[in-house]
Amino acid sequence: MKSPLFSIVLCAGLAGVWAMPAKSQTVKPMTPPVAKVQPKTLESHGHKRIDNYYWLKEREDPAVVAYLEEENRYTEALTEHTKPLQEKLVEEFRARIKQTDISVPYRRGNYYYYSRTEAGKDYPVYCRKKGSLDAPEEVLIDVNEAARGHKFFSVAGLQPSSGENILAWAEDTVGRRVHTLRFKDLASGKMLEDRIEKVTGNLAWATDNKTIFYTRQDPVTLRSHQIWRHTLGTDPSADRLVYEEKDPEFRCGVYLTRSRKFLVISSQQTLSSEYRILEADRPEGEFRVFLPRERNHEYSIDHGHGSFYIRTNWQAANFRLMRTPENKTAREAWVEMLAHRKDVLLQNVSVFAKHIAVSERKDGLTQFRIVPVPGGEEHYVDFGEPAYAVSPAMNAEFDTTLLRYSYSSLTTPQSVFDYDMAKRTRTLLKRDDVGNYDPASYQTERLWATARDGTRVPISLVYRKGFRKNGSHPLLLYGYGSYGNTTEASFRPFTVSLLDRGFVYALAHIRGGQEMGRQWYESGKLLAKKNTFTDFIDCAEFLIRQKYADPKRVFAQGASAGGLLMGAVVNMRPDVWRGVIAGVPFVDVVTTMLDDSIPLTTNEYDEWGNPNQKQFYDYMLSYSPYDQAKATVYPAMLVTTGLHDSQVQYWEPAKWVAKLRTLKKDKNVLLLKTDLAAGHGGASGRDKRYRDTAFQYAFLLDLAGVTK
Repeated sequence: MKSPLFSIVLCAGLAGVWAMPAKSQTVKPMTPPVAKVQPKTLESHGHKRIDNYYWLKEREDPAVVAYLEEENRYTEALTEHTKPLQEKLVEEFRARIKQTDISVPYRRGNYYYYSRTEAGKDYPVYCRKKGSLDAPEEVLIDVNEAARGHKFFSVAGLQPSSGENILAWAEDTVGRRVHTLRFKDLASGKMLEDRIEKVTGNLAWATDNKTIFYTRQDPVTLRSHQIWRHTLGTDPSADRLVYEEKDPEFRCGVYLTRSRKFLVISSQQTLSSEYRILEADRPEGEFRVFLPRERNHEYSIDHGHGSFYIRTNWQAANFRLMRTPENKTAREAWVEMLAHRKDVLLQNVSVFAKHIAVSERKDGLTQFRIVPVPGGEEHYVDFGEPAYAVSPAMNAEFDTTLLRYSYSSLTTPQSVFDYDMAKRTRTLLKRDDVGNYDPASYQTERLWATARDGTRVPISLVYRKGFRKNGSHPLLLYGYGSYGNTTEASFRPFTVSLLDRGFVYALAHIRGGQEMGRQWYESGKLLAKKNTFTDFIDCAEFLIRQKYADPKRVFAQGASAGGLLMGAVVNMRPDVWRGVIAGVPFVDVVTTMLDDSIPLTTNEYDEWGNPNQKQFYDYMLSYSPYDQAKATVYPAMLVTTGLHDSQVQYWEPAKWVAKLRTLKKDKNVLLLKTDLAAGHGGASGRDKRYRDTAFQYAFLLDLAGVTK
């Protein structure tokens, strides 16, 4: 998935040329790389495309790396004058985000698990305490120590065994999301000899305390396609392949139900899903299909009370909830529990011993519906703000009346609550201590823009009180709009630095997400994808008309698939924006989707279309930013990427920038910044993330004429 990221992506308009200080005027203009070979001719459906920069795909070619390094030096030279502002922003981030902190402990079995961070260190320390929070601390893994000597380090899938004496996790030292599975004996503190290479971060323990299931990816496409079984103490070369997903449009994973009775293998594709189940106490058994896959049928399952609960879109576009005995999984045995509603999207279901917590979305906002089991009066949890983000947090225990959830809004810092589903009471466990921040000094609003086809599009925004709606403020507009991913109105501590400098920060909940139900997604994908782009432009113009923004200082944010959005809107309406930072942007849509050896291509045909079919080829070609780049005046742009990106390959933004350099008819700055030691998610260390964001914000503020 070309997923949204922490990194900021800004679009800017043509109000003026980015002003460079006198000392930067002598920087030699960056020229696109000269092709080492003849331009690549790409032909499909009788149509030819000439790609002068196709050779940039050669990741191991020293000339490619040399070019990326040259672009980095050019970017560094042209942004040298913003370094004092960058340092100031970094200090603000450090002061605002508590450097020594601890997460809210959660109960799992006999232990309370948590993580903590320490000032001056980049990574968390994972810990637990037995039976009580007053018990001695047991360090599970200090990621700072594990990361020593690595430029990139990431931990995934951290899980204790059923006997709570063995810890398993997957570590990635490159950023390409290809991991090594490691094990630690928590009683002795020693690492086990078991070491399994080239796996994903997805794993699940059986309940025998010695068997673990893990997922492997295809070595070329990186599609998660195999589930393997390993027994501790045995040679990994003897591990058994228990399932292989052979359909190239599907990916698979494995998990243990909250009831801990069943292991589940999931197979997912954009429009279809399938599950296999096995009793967790007999891991040597064979998984059996829950319900065979069908085109356009998406479902998910959870277990409890001797039953499976099924969230399904069978005859229910916005999904409904069904229930069936655990030994009767055929659809004819399903009984409806919660009916389909046209105006409410059923997002997910959490099954507990005495309650079911249902997450629903109505009018763009999530609400929790609490359903007693076996029966009783249902109720909703009230959150009391016009725009917010809420989601279930770590709920590891089945036999509890407590639902833990995370809550924030554009003005309320991240908060963790326990909600007693029986007593209907809530307890605030923690609210992030944000330094130099007073929520009372900021105001949030929920607005509705009318798109060009008459559709009402929600916008969430925030500004510092004292703001005057007179068209004089710079505005940063964020958008994503793909995969049915909802853009949440959550707290963003970094953006406070923008609000305090007079910015309005806004979220455009455009089609392609799922804010307004399933149809919101359907009307922003495939042959309706351009609705995503026009919605974003229409939201920007609405905010200008309503005088929330200075028309000469309108910015935008988006990354990954949101970077595609950025590329599309600057081609369609370059005059709206003042400057662009496109993060890991998916901009070479047609070429990528024609290459089934690239990660994520085949299982995304139902998101973007399959360009091997002419109808989709023509439509994708009509908006693909790389193909639609033209001789015009573009905004100032900063484009970021990672050399090891496994989701949007680095060459897409690199090629796009090279092509734009030959075409653009302006003197607005165009910069490419490549992280040579990271992948799609950017830097792994928190201080490096602060600096990356400060670099991008300084670029934005400089364009807006705010230099302090």
